[in-house]
Amino acid sequence: MSGHLTLPADKARSELTQEDQLRSNLLIFACAFMNFAVMFWLAIYWLMGQSFSTNVPLAYQAVSLSSLVYYLKTRNFEVFRFIQLSLFLFAPFVMQWSIGNSITSSGVTLWALLAPVGAVVVAGWRESIPWFVAYIILTGVSGFFDYFLGVGYTGGLEMKTIGVFFALNFVAMSSILYFLVRYFVVETEKIKNQLDLQHSLLLEEQKKSEHLLLNVLPSAIAQRLKDNNALIADGHADVTVMFADITNFTQMTEQMQPRRMVDLLNKVFSWFDSMTDKYGLEKIKTIGDAYMVVGGLTRNQGDYVKNIVDMALEMREFISSHPDLAGHNLGIHMGIATGPAVAGVIGSKRFIYDVWGDTVNIASRLSDDGKRGEILTDKTTYSRLRRHYAFYAPDIVDIKGKGEMVVYKLKGKVAPPAVA
Repeated sequence: MSGHLTLPADKARSELTQEDQLRSNLLIFACAFMNFAVMFWLAIYWLMGQSFSTNVPLAYQAVSLSSLVYYLKTRNFEVFRFIQLSLFLFAPFVMQWSIGNSITSSGVTLWALLAPVGAVVVAGWRESIPWFVAYIILTGVSGFFDYFLGVGYTGGLEMKTIGVFFALNFVAMSSILYFLVRYFVVETEKIKNQLDLQHSLLLEEQKKSEHLLLNVLPSAIAQRLKDNNALIADGHADVTVMFADITNFTQMTEQMQPRRMVDLLNKVFSWFDSMTDKYGLEKIKTIGDAYMVVGGLTRNQGDYVKNIVDMALEMREFISSHPDLAGHNLGIHMGIATGPAVAGVIGSKRFIYDVWGDTVNIASRLSDDGKRGEILTDKTTYSRLRRHYAFYAPDIVDIKGKGEMVVYKLKGKVAPPAVA
């Protein structure tokens, strides 16, 4: 027997797993059923006017009930299990030997089969092997004594009485085994259903967690974080960055209730989010009433420079024409720059995916210098789009931290040539 730590009953009970609790209930069930069967067996013998030594069955009940009381007080299941299985195994053979042989005892040793079968369900199939081997050996020993040492039937019981008790022993033992196995299967099925339910709830929570993670990080970055919790820092040779600032929003917040203000800003930025999905871009973050989006961070973003500009034009149209925003006199101005950048995940608490570099700084400065309704781009962005989009004449702008730069103000798309 392996060592164990005895715990107080209430603490031990709380620490039992569902499987342990099931095995405990099964053994208590078998213990109670066996004690009831012994009493019933003795009562029938006495009613039929038969007399024999009751030392074995009474000793069985005394030891069995004592072990049950011990278990209920200490929750030491290993000791309780060993005592009960030993009683199941040895008591029927001792009972047979005290009566005479397998005939006079009406096959009472059949009860010993409960030991290996019970061991399967309350201990496990590996632990049941020694009990089964012991049952086979004891059965063989009893058969040896019956065959070689028996001198014929000389007991005081009539054959019809022996026949009745053969039937009773088979019925009682079969009933115990059936209900023991049935209870085990039913309770195991309940545990399985509970585990399936918990598993489905876990999967649902996992989906929610992944959804939240994808709201914070691009899908490719989220997958990398799940696969490997290492530092994520990627250099990109060419990306397009856009900053968009909403005008008149600060003044509006001073006159609007907080709930209405947040609801309005959420409506605007949620629509912007839908545009990033439409054009296959990556929203990086919001900063107050500013919105940052980047194209080119993944290989499957197509012509991200064109997509960024198309999104900017739709954003300008949305702010100027949407009926829910018209009464608030809101406007928007944007800055767009193209070039190299570094992207990565920073922080260990409320971490964010961010982009850094000169390209990011230029786009931010262009947005700051833009006026209501303006979309300012750097020279690189202009060079890639000038054949398909209309621009105003270039301006020289003093960009903070960069000095004078040539910038281009976007008008809109170039109308396709008319078909003759």
